[in-house]
Parts: sequence; structure tokens; C-alpha cells
Amino acid sequence: MASDMASSTFPWLTLAIFVPIVVGLLILALGRDERPNFTRFLALVGSIVAFLVTIPLYTGFDPNTAQMQFVEFAPWIEAYAVNYHLGVDGLSMWFVLLTAFITIIVVIAGWDSVKTRLPQYYGAFLILSGLMIGVFAAVDGLLFYVFFEATLIPMYLIIGVWGGPRRVYAAFKFFLYTLLGSLLTLVAFIYLWQASDGSFNIFDWHELPMALEPQILVFIALFMAFAVKVPMWPVHTWLPDAHVEAPTGGSIVLAAIMLKLGAYGFIRFSLPIAPDAAHYLSSFMIALSLIAVVYIGLVAIVQKDMKKLVAYSSVAHMGFVTLGFFIFNATGMEGAIMQMISHGFVSAAMFLCIGVLYDRLHSREISDYGGVIKVMPRFVTFFVLFSMANSGLPGTSGFIGEFTVIMGAVEFNFWIGLLTATALITGASYSLWMLKRVAYGPIKNPQVENLQDVSGKEFLALGLLAIAVLYMGIYPKPFTDVMHVSVDALLQHVSVSKL
Repeated sequence: MASDMASSTFPWLTLAIFVPIVVGLLILALGRDERPNFTRFLALVGSIVAFLVTIPLYTGFDPNTAQMQFVEFAPWIEAYAVNYHLGVDGLSMWFVLLTAFITIIVVIAGWDSVKTRLPQYYGAFLILSGLMIGVFAAVDGLLFYVFFEATLIPMYLIIGVWGGPRRVYAAFKFFLYTLLGSLLTLVAFIYLWQASDGSFNIFDWHELPMALEPQILVFIALFMAFAVKVPMWPVHTWLPDAHVEAPTGGSIVLAAIMLKLGAYGFIRFSLPIAPDAAHYLSSFMIALSLIAVVYIGLVAIVQKDMKKLVAYSSVAHMGFVTLGFFIFNATGMEGAIMQMISHGFVSAAMFLCIGVLYDRLHSREISDYGGVIKVMPRFVTFFVLFSMANSGLPGTSGFIGEFTVIMGAVEFNFWIGLLTATALITGASYSLWMLKRVAYGPIKNPQVENLQDVSGKEFLALGLLAIAVLYMGIYPKPFTDVMHVSVDALLQHVSVSKL
């Protein structure tokens, strides 16, 4: 795998990481509940600037090389060869932009709905945004681990402070699952540091010659953190609780970005560091992925709570991602990365739609709605689009990722491809059934008659996501062009045995 690095002449990645963090700290220092508009505008301007500084990563990106680009390097803890080492390639670049984009959506989504501790709310999200970008940009293993673990703190507070009635339980469960899973990863990183003669450079770890047994142990240690974060079945049980109790912004970030941290870990660490173990355990990984795709899709159908339904659908959709990684062909892997990006848009949109309804009726129960189109026609237009995208309708981003993974699965094994394709049926079932019961039919609940259609700010947030979903669905080429060479380099590296 290409480990050559193109040095950056301007610290774009440092800006992408620290602009939102600094703005978040400024909001904590200067914001007051007594002057909410100042806090909101500072958060909005900060999130827009944070997004703008990520644009040069795309405009200046060279898609013809698999080497790291926009590289920044500075010694950090010299005694242990820990460095502030950043860079992006075709596997990570889009996730930096996605994180910054979703942060703008979160700021707009909380504009009117969050009334208490506003500076702390926006400060937590902006700091979290910078930390998540750090995960995608880190080239040093320990730096990755610091960012990876640090994301737990603001998300724990977001769920625990601004969440629902069982927020403390949900926040504690989220924190406990993800922290315990990550501890073995630290052990693996220390082992790799020793095996590479004191290097935390991820690409030095990629070249380590290891026998199958230590590869399997390293793979399992990494699996514990990344599988919980994705989350894969059966370590997914923290996710529905976290989503149900989290505020709307928390659910958006959790589904759109935080789940991607685990999936990204597989392609940056597990596959290239332990390629023989990845092949050896591929049947196990494919089986877990198929259970998520098929079984969890069926679980989603029977949910009565809209947030739980979309949370379980996230587990099913992320099953496509892990499946695409472990069938070891370019079609499947590119489809998996496309699915990660698409799920970022679609899941954010679905949770934002549910948040819009919850702000008005304070209920997520599907049975409390019905006939919403009669009073909220603009909202239902968006809701239909995003539900269709969640079902994998052609012309939306949801179709691109799922269809490409299915094609890769068929290329790998026809029967696995066929089983994967059944998810299109279950996906349509739970998405469209929820849509039908919420938006159409007679108005059974008198409170629904008094609902107000989307405000200008809600329309803006939903509109931005609608543009992203449709643009990616109709013209995916800009997304795929960036990743081709990096995916080919990764697959070539993984195909070479270290034994």
C-alpha cells in the first residue's frame, strides 16, 4: 500500500480540526442563555467557516495517486515517537467534508428547539466536529486513538444533558460499550508500536511482517472497538437506546458521522495491518454483516417508535458497509464507502424529519400521527424523498451505495448477493410503511390538525440534505473518482500475504 506522502504547503487539515474546536471553546466562554441569538449566530458562522476550510481538500485533491495528501507533520511526544501527523487520501477525504457539512445542519436543526444551556449545546457539537475530523485525518496511530476516544466525551454529554427521560442510562450505556471496546485497541497499538521498532506511523504498521496468529489477535483487538462503533450485530444494542434518548442533533451526528468512525477503522487499520487474518476471518465478518442486513431489517419493521425504526435501519445499512469491505473486490469496497457517505446524508435527514415532528407533538410514536400531509405538505415532500432514499430508490444516494455493494457481492458469490438484495425489500417495507402511517390516511389525532409546516430554517436544513441526496444519486462520479486509486491500492496491499 502506498505510504509515500505529499507534504502540504498550507495547514488545511489543522484548520479543519481546530476551527470548530476553537469556535466551540469561544461559545462556551462568551455564550449566555440570556442572549441566545448571539450564541446561535456564532455557532452558525463558526460551522460555515469550518466547512469552507475543508473545500480546498476537494479542489486541491489529486485523484490519480493513492499517497497521503495535505500532509502535516510535527513531533509531539518525541520520547515515544508520537507525532502530530495528518493527511487524507481517497479513503478519508470525503468524510472530512461530510463531518463539516453535517455540523452546519446540526446548528440549524437546534436553532429553535434547544432552549436550555445553549452555549454548552453548540460548544459540545463544534468541539465534537473537530475531534471527528481528527479521526479521519490522523496518520499517527496514537493521535488517531486520542481523537477516537475524545469523541466520546462531548457525545456522552449531549445525550446525558439534552436527551430524553432515560438519557443518563442511554449515555452511560453508549460510553461503556464504546470505551470497553476501545481498550483492547490500545493494547494492539502498543504491540504494533513495539513490533515496528517504536513507530506509531500507521503506514509503518501496514508493512509489518506478522504470522497468522498475531495477525488474528491484532484483528480481534481492533474488531472490538470498530465493530461496537459501526455497530455490527450483536454489539449494536447500545445504538437504539442512544438514538431514542439523544436530542435531534445528537441523533444526526451519531448516525451520520460517529458510526463511520468504526467503519473507517476497518479500512485504515484492520484490513491493511492484518490482511491474512482479514481473509481468514472474512466468512465470520460476512456472516455478521448479513445478519445485520437481513435480520435487523426485519427488526426495524416491527418498531413503533420512529427513532428506533431509523436506528435499526442504520444497523442494517451499515451491514452493507462491512459486507462490502470483506468481499475483497473493488466494486464492493467502493460501494461500501459510497454507502457510508450516502448514509451520512440520508440518516441525518431522517432523524431531522423525526425531530421536526417531535418538536411539534412531543411524540415519536408512529400511532400518534396520520394525515400529516394535510397540514404539513412541504414537510411531507421532504419526508417522502428521504424515505425513498432510505429504501434505496434509484436516483437517490441510497441506491448508489446499496446497489454497488450488491453487485460486488454477486461478483463474489451469487447467493450472498441474492441474500443481500433482500434488504432492498425490507428497507422499502419499514421506510414506506412508516411514511404511510405518519403522512397519509385520515387525521386520527386532533393535535395533528394544529401542526405548523416547516419553518424557513427547517426548510433550509432539509433542503441542503435533499440537494446532497439527489446530487449523489444522479451524479455519483465526483464521489467515486476520488476513491478509485486508493481502493485499488488497498486491495492490492490486502491481497499480498505477510506470511
